[in-house]
Amino acid sequence: MFNSLSPAEQQLVAAGQIRTGMSQNAVWLAWGSPEQRAAGAMRGQMTETWIYVNYAPAYGYGYGGYPYGPWYGPYGPGFGGGVGFIRTRHGGRSFAFFGDPFFDPFYYSYIPPSVPYPYRTVTFANGRVVSFQTLVGPR
Repeated sequence: MFNSLSPAEQQLVAAGQIRTGMSQNAVWLAWGSPEQRAAGAMRGQMTETWIYVNYAPAYGYGYGGYPYGPWYGPYGPGFGGGVGFIRTRHGGRSFAFFGDPFFDPFYYSYIPPSVPYPYRTVTFANGRVVSFQTLVGPR
């Protein structure tokens, strides 16, 4: 499939780029399979739009009192929020505990939750690219 492209298109595909007029096969080689496809119409022509999805953390930094983002603590992601407790024991000695005292590895996921968002689209008419865009992710 790659060898059937023009030399200019081969260069674009090798760099992961596309341009208007490219075939669906060339876009598939450059960007891969889309997560979603949508049928529509543009200027009286039937179109197909490919939607590529990326993922972002479901919570911003500082969520739930955790200063370094969700589920992040002194031992890495998923190991508590760095909450410190100090208590005195026998003979006036102090003991410190760092970590989340309510952390339960069977309840909490080690992978922070994420939400999908579309980050680029490409629209085809008659099997050729008529428009494409890269979207700015959530902030």
